[in-house]
Amino acid sequence: MKRLKILIVFLAIGAVIGGGYWYRHQSAGAPAAGTSSPGKGKGKGGGVLIVKATRAITKPMPVLIEAVGTVEPEHSVQVRAQVPGVLRSVLFKEGDMVRAGQLLFQIDPRTFDASLKQAMAQLARDDAQLENSRVQQERLAPLLKREFITRQEYDVAVTSVKSLEATVAADRALVEQARIQLEFSRIHSPISGRTGSLAIKSGNLVPAGGSGAPLVTINSTDPILVAFSVPERQLDEIRSQQNEKKMRIEILNDSSAPPVAEGKLVFIDNTITAQTGTVLLKTRVDNRNEILWPGQFVNVRIVLKIEPEAVVVPETAVQPGQEGNFVYLIDENSKVQVQPVKVSRQIRSEVVIASGIKAGDQVITEVPQALQTGATVRVAGSGDGVKGKETGGKGRRGKKGGGKTEGKTKG
Repeated sequence: MKRLKILIVFLAIGAVIGGGYWYRHQSAGAPAAGTSSPGKGKGKGGGVLIVKATRAITKPMPVLIEAVGTVEPEHSVQVRAQVPGVLRSVLFKEGDMVRAGQLLFQIDPRTFDASLKQAMAQLARDDAQLENSRVQQERLAPLLKREFITRQEYDVAVTSVKSLEATVAADRALVEQARIQLEFSRIHSPISGRTGSLAIKSGNLVPAGGSGAPLVTINSTDPILVAFSVPERQLDEIRSQQNEKKMRIEILNDSSAPPVAEGKLVFIDNTITAQTGTVLLKTRVDNRNEILWPGQFVNVRIVLKIEPEAVVVPETAVQPGQEGNFVYLIDENSKVQVQPVKVSRQIRSEVVIASGIKAGDQVITEVPQALQTGATVRVAGSGDGVKGKETGGKGRRGKKGGGKTEGKTKG
């Protein structure tokens, strides 16, 4: 009897487990309410899928090369004292804009003024002696003809004149040197530009020459240079276009913002950097409003030329795949086809297609998770789709998976 009860319990447990298994499989296989069974040409869940789409268009698009650059002054001067002395006064404020020739510093000039006066006095003395020797030579010349004096006496007078002429010339050089030293006590700006911070304040002893920090550094800010590097493979294309009027270089503070300045290519380095495989280039741009600042990092966009009829689709229409980029194309029967494409470049949220589709082709911009090749779809908001207009949102990854290649630059 006891064995019978145990057998009945085991049979009941088995019935419960079997019923649960059956119920679970029935629930998984039953179609959801309001939908049909999945089949070929339908979405993954069955029925017609509603998608967002747009048509590929043609419009002029630039051929770009993008890089990161550094702003640098066209002229930069470290102002140093050429004579030692006590810095008496500073005649500008840190950060001021100064012009070429403007007086910046005054070193105590008294020592140099005294040296100049001493040199001028010595010159006057020797000049007077020279004048006296010339008069003496003129007086002895007729006496030599009459043989009242010897040739030796006359030669002494001539030698004295020549010696004093040399002394006077040396005195004039000393006067000029003393005058230059006095002028060096007044330090003027060699270029027009904006001053930096002061290294020495007034009242301090200023050393001469290159010892110590410069008194101030002046950077020219208008025009200004932007230095940047590009891969060596793009150098030939840049050189072939550098003399064309349509080629220009745009400077941007942000890659998604409009350019703040434009310039022309003014320098291509004569050596490719072996470590990085890049070549250094520079552009000169107007900077009247000082939008660009020395040392600033900026985005550089080289506009090589304008492609007049480029095929363009939104960025969200291009999907990454293991075999390359592709788009979901809607044919005339509202069926979805996978179309491989070759991306030429991407400019902001627009992608230029080199091959694979043509203008007027309708592509899906938001890919539903249930989308399959051959599925029947309907474009949201219109039976004919959104023509030539980019729709919002971002496409999901398609069946082919993999990392997305943006193709921002050509080549």
